[in-house]
Order: sequence, then structure tokens, then C-alpha cells
Amino acid sequence: MAEPWLSIIGMGEDGLHGLSDGSRSALANARHVVGGPRHLALAQAGERGIAWPVPFDIAPVLALRGQSTVVLASGDPFWFGAGGSLAQQLRPGEWQAFPAPSTFAWAAARLGWALETTHCFGLHATPFATTRQALHTGQRLVCLLRDGAAVTGYAQWLTAQGAGDSRVWVLEALGGPRERVREATARFCDFADVMAPVAIAVEVVGLAGMARTPGQPDADFAHDGQITKSPVRAITLAALAPRQGEHLWDLGAGSGSVAVEWCLAGGTASAVEQHGERVTNIQDNAQRFGVTTALSVVHGPALLALQDLPRPDAVFVGGGFDLVLFEALRAVIPEGCRLVVSAVTLETESALLQLHALHGGELLRIELAHAAPLGRKRGWQPSRPVVQWSTRL
Repeated sequence: MAEPWLSIIGMGEDGLHGLSDGSRSALANARHVVGGPRHLALAQAGERGIAWPVPFDIAPVLALRGQSTVVLASGDPFWFGAGGSLAQQLRPGEWQAFPAPSTFAWAAARLGWALETTHCFGLHATPFATTRQALHTGQRLVCLLRDGAAVTGYAQWLTAQGAGDSRVWVLEALGGPRERVREATARFCDFADVMAPVAIAVEVVGLAGMARTPGQPDADFAHDGQITKSPVRAITLAALAPRQGEHLWDLGAGSGSVAVEWCLAGGTASAVEQHGERVTNIQDNAQRFGVTTALSVVHGPALLALQDLPRPDAVFVGGGFDLVLFEALRAVIPEGCRLVVSAVTLETESALLQLHALHGGELLRIELAHAAPLGRKRGWQPSRPVVQWSTRL
């Protein structure tokens, strides 16, 4: 095999001193060196240096294909770094990598934390709410942040979530001569002179946290009454059987509660809803639960949206289902795709009875009742029954 033309080198704050012999050799022999201004200075790239474009884009690196090139990244290039993006576009023999300790590793070493029990996040360009699932008393987080303003912003966000008494450590330029570690509580974390690169470590105090089981409380969602109620949602998600990395179509999404909880389980989702005010609720709920990067919202009728959605592993129809939509789904979804449909009207229930007779699957009638005042005492207040059909197409 020919020598790789691209070397992806992880660089720490100690610059050339911290590089391995292999990285030093690759850097010395490179015709081009691509990286951020800080890394180019640390590597003493000189005239060979090419700064990443803003916004970030790997195209300039790919344009150098066949020429001896080095890409500089912080620490481990494959942990919230450029390594994964580059490797996706290259053949295995085209590149080699020389990782260095990540900021997460440096943080754990400084604080004495077991990294395998610490949640790690890259928040350079993702919402703070992405960390919401990890927020419960006693949990530890390390988050990479863009700059000093983001440190203050994240501490304020933690405080707004009720975690203002959490211990936080602001970790600057770890592993180099400018290293600094300062401790505060989230409520009083207002350092005005924070230097990049920076991370914040958090030991959460004051939050019970989000339950890991499906069926989050209805009150936690923005909705207009069009929501799959918590107990039925738990049954629905059990039928959908979410798995890490799988994609869901949530058609007639209403509040998007099923799509949100699918994403909380590690998948991605497309929520299709034709009513504008409900689209707004879905977007709000994605933000509340920290799944905006995993959940895309499509405004319009389901029948018109199907052709443009990513390939699904499962489909849930919570509203607007009929035989026409079923035939449209059969025409576009892959073989073996899981389909779950909920019906609350007699017309939709009739359609599900027909389809169950023709195609099999599981047919379930869900009837629930809640205790409610009845005069001076209490009685059972029944909810509207739901008929659920689940199958594989």
C-alpha cells in the first residue's frame, strides 16, 4: 500500500513537546499543515499553515488529496474533533492518525474522576439542553465549551434548571503552560477572564433528574391537548422498540411527545405535523428535552412528506391514519420496518380491524381510568379508549 497522504494529529497545549515520534515525523515531512490558528502556532507551521475556514469545512483538506498533508486537532481527533468527518470522506489507506489525550482525559486526571462514569459533551455548537438527561444529583459531567461567555451561559442555564448549587470547575488550557483550574458553584460562576480552550466540569446538586423509563409526565410537554398520554405513550414506545441510532417517522405528531422520547432513547426522528401551532409545540418540546439535533420537524400533511424523509426503522401514526396513508407507507418504507398506529375514532379503528385481518400483527385496546372527585367521594374517570395496531411491513 502507498503511504497515507493525510496525517491527523492530535495536539495538546504543550505543543511540539507533547507529540509522539510518529506525529513529529509526519509533521516534519508535510507539505501542508491545516488547523486552527492556535494549533498552527503551537506546531510552528509557518508558511505551510492553512487555517480552517469559518464556518468550519473539510473541503480545503480534501482538495489537497494526494499531497502530503497534516491536519491538527485538539487532543483526540475522533472525540468531538475533525477526525470522524474526514475519515467518512476517505478510503482507509489514505489517512493515519496520531491521537493525544483528550480534554476529557486531562479533566479526569486533574479532578480524580473515573472517566467511564462521567458524561462527556461537546457544546461548541449544540444547545446546553443536550445535557439535560445527565442532570441528576451526584452525576458528573465534563463539557467542552466555545469560550468564556459560554462558561457563564452554561452556569446560568444550570441555575435556571434548579442546579445552581452544583459544584463547577472551569478548566482552561489543560496540559499546557497556561493551564488554570478554578472552582465555584453554578450560581456564582462569573469569571470574567476565561481563556480558550476551555471546558467546564460539573458535579450536579439539587436535581432529581429525568426518569429513564418511557412515559414522561404530560405536564412536561407543551401541547394543546393533542398528546399521546403518558401511560399510552409508554405502551406505544414499547411497541416501537427504539434502538440506538434508529430513525422514527412520527406522523400526525401533535406535541411530538413520542418522537421526543424516541430521541431520548438514542434514536433520531422526523416529526410531521400539518398544524402550525403544533409544529411550534414540537420545536419547543425538542428544546426542553435537549433533542433538537436529533429531531427534525416537517410542517405539512404526512402524505406529501413521505418521499423526502430519511429512511425509517419504525413509523408511528398518532393522527390522520387511513387506508390511503397505509398504502402510501407500504410503497416507501423498507421491508421489516416497524409500524405502530393509534386510533381513537371509530373510523380509524375500523381501518385497523381490516388491516389486522389482512396483515396480522398485534391489536391492542387500551382502556385507562383515573381517580377523580365524585361528589364528596372519589370515583373512576375513564379516558377515551385507544386501539393500537403494531406490525412489521
